[in-house]
Amino acid sequence: MRFFLFALLSSLVNLAWADDIKVLSGGAARHALEPMVASFPGHSVSFDFQTMGKLQQSLAAGQKADLLVVTTEVLERLQKDGRLPAGKAVPLARVGIGVAVHEKAPLPDISTPEAMRRTLLAAKSIVYINPKTGTSGKYVEAMLEKLNVLDQMKARTTLVNEGYAVAPVGRGEVELGIHQISEIIPVPGVRLVGELPKEFQRYTVYTMVAVSERQAVKDFMAHLTSPQARERLAKAGYTAPQ
Repeated sequence: MRFFLFALLSSLVNLAWADDIKVLSGGAARHALEPMVASFPGHSVSFDFQTMGKLQQSLAAGQKADLLVVTTEVLERLQKDGRLPAGKAVPLARVGIGVAVHEKAPLPDISTPEAMRRTLLAAKSIVYINPKTGTSGKYVEAMLEKLNVLDQMKARTTLVNEGYAVAPVGRGEVELGIHQISEIIPVPGVRLVGELPKEFQRYTVYTMVAVSERQAVKDFMAHLTSPQARERLAKAGYTAPQ
């Protein structure tokens, strides 16, 4: 009897372990994915959120996952390198780039390219993610170049390699932050001013790719594209992929 109970318990543990879903994802998708686990019963889901640059390095080093959530840009690169098969990606969401200030600061004008330029030049300090590690950093730097203020802003610029780039704004250490909107909304102490002017806005589209063929992974992907998920995505600063 004891042996039977032990064997039954072992089989249940092994079953639960088999249902564990490991997700390797870009950091800006964190607030789209994490809240959805609570409404996905019966499975354990573990996340590893990384910048796109680090994520690619992790895959090259042999890190395994059941599900990848990456930008379309990185997806194309991984497919070109033969790391992922073509035709398996499912669009998840897209997110734009916004501007953040401290929650007690007045909202600056960023409505036009000219207004954005004035706001940047008036700022004592700015912060955005390092273009070498984060997707939005490349777009921010391109905007600064187009506005012809990149060199003028260098001495006032802080680059963050990963995580919440606008966190220093919430702590009162930096005046202006520029990052993906989904990475601004949850940061304590900051206010979202709004999106970048349309001339500079670049939307990052996140896609899901099932590395594992397990049914639990397919079920979780379906859960992430459900109406409930869409509602959650909108609250977290994402829009439906187009």
